[in-house]
Amino acid sequence: MSSNTPTTGPSSAGTNVTSGTDVVGGEVRTAGVSLADFLLQLEDYTPTIPDAVTAYYLNRAGFEASDPRIVRLISLAAQKFVSDIANDALQHCKMRGSAQSSRKSGKDKRYTLSMEDLSPALSEYGINVKKPHYFT
Repeated sequence: MSSNTPTTGPSSAGTNVTSGTDVVGGEVRTAGVSLADFLLQLEDYTPTIPDAVTAYYLNRAGFEASDPRIVRLISLAAQKFVSDIANDALQHCKMRGSAQSSRKSGKDKRYTLSMEDLSPALSEYGINVKKPHYFT
């Protein structure tokens, strides 16, 4: 089998992926070229979490990043992590809401992020959160 023959299924971008190569528009590209393209795109991308915030917390953790693309990549990873947790919490809220009867129509349905939904979503990622006791 030649190295240009795809051995796995389609990737998320709709291209066939082999170990280390992509076939895009009939042109074979190596993983290094794809990574270089990604790094170029990363320079123009503005993540939701600002670079200054990410750099601050990286410095507090003892990580010194001289390349701003590294900071931006970590910002992007943190953004995806928070997005995944929020999406999982939304799914928990929807499942809990479908078990309960509701008078609102599906069109007017609004969801509120609560600890009841956030705790199981975070526990899927190994983060245990409990509400503090209420003291009077």
